[in-house]
Amino acid sequence: MTAPTTDRFAAPRPVPKAGILDIHAYVGGKSKVEGIAHPVKLSSNENILGSSDKAKAAYRDAVDRLHIYPDGKANILRDAVAKRFNLEPERLTFGDGSDEIFALLCQVYLEPGDNIVQGEHGFAAYAIGARACQGEVRMAKEINHRIDIDEVVKCVDERTRLVFIANPANPTGTWLTGEEIRALHAALPPSVVLVLDGAYAEFCSDPRFEDGLDLARAAENVIVTRTFSKLHGLAALRVGWGYAPEHIIAPIEHIRPPFNTSIPGQEAAVAALFDDDFQARSLALVEQWRPWLAQQLGGLGLEVTPSAANFVLATFPTTPGKTAKEAEAFLASKGYLVRAVANYGLPDSIRITVGLEEQNRAVVALLGEFLGQ
Repeated sequence: MTAPTTDRFAAPRPVPKAGILDIHAYVGGKSKVEGIAHPVKLSSNENILGSSDKAKAAYRDAVDRLHIYPDGKANILRDAVAKRFNLEPERLTFGDGSDEIFALLCQVYLEPGDNIVQGEHGFAAYAIGARACQGEVRMAKEINHRIDIDEVVKCVDERTRLVFIANPANPTGTWLTGEEIRALHAALPPSVVLVLDGAYAEFCSDPRFEDGLDLARAAENVIVTRTFSKLHGLAALRVGWGYAPEHIIAPIEHIRPPFNTSIPGQEAAVAALFDDDFQARSLALVEQWRPWLAQQLGGLGLEVTPSAANFVLATFPTTPGKTAKEAEAFLASKGYLVRAVANYGLPDSIRITVGLEEQNRAVVALLGEFLGQ
């Protein structure tokens, strides 16, 4: 529904600017199903182990300070992230999740008529932020659900301001090597910001993978973002961070909402950042059960995209009675919530978060039943 083209100032009621009502609002993974009190949620790539006990304790310790504003510069978290990753603290920014940083980047760099480039199956938040700024969104064709550098570069022109790359990608789980990321960066004009979304970076253990922080340290036009929602299990607290040259960070800080990360969020994030045991257990679970899920789903005749994240993407037949949409509904009826991803241009696929052993085995068994095996 496009806003009327008549004079907005003479309208009988407030009218949003052009394009806002054309934006498809973000839809998260399902968290409930009618008739089932406590379904198993494998639809949002949350940490199935929950949160670090140290982070929970830090959160509880903040309860007596809920009446005061947080430190707007998040200095306790700034210092912790800088120490953990050997980064310059003045080159960090913090957001209400990394999603807010994407939106702020669009506000900083996009004017009407400018464009962003992302993969054709890229995370929805990039496009939402761009279209809210009346920017164009260009989708680069992916090969086998994987970013293709040449296709990205083909989409770039003189009005391109931002290129968004999730590495590993959501919802596909595919990834680019450090060499490929550097080649992409070298092919971009220096005026284009390369945004490397590392929400799932910790889950990729391949030695060819690079998190982009060294590139962002040396380059003039790269920002790396990370989140505490996935590995650290703090999705409810909405804390993300970005690292970039100061000339990228400074304008973000000019428009960043004050107090956008809370006291409990900051302090729980600090505790989580240094809980090496919880992180190791979380990674070990994914390392063990991600390949098992892929192998078992492949054994059912499903096409499984190789994943380096904490989920797998399975593609279903188009045969009525065996489609991805029907599989999602069947699993939900049995108390297991997964994510259909038709809104990402993948109508025949579902994304399944890696769960605990019994949950993974149950999903495979149920899908075997669904497929008649």
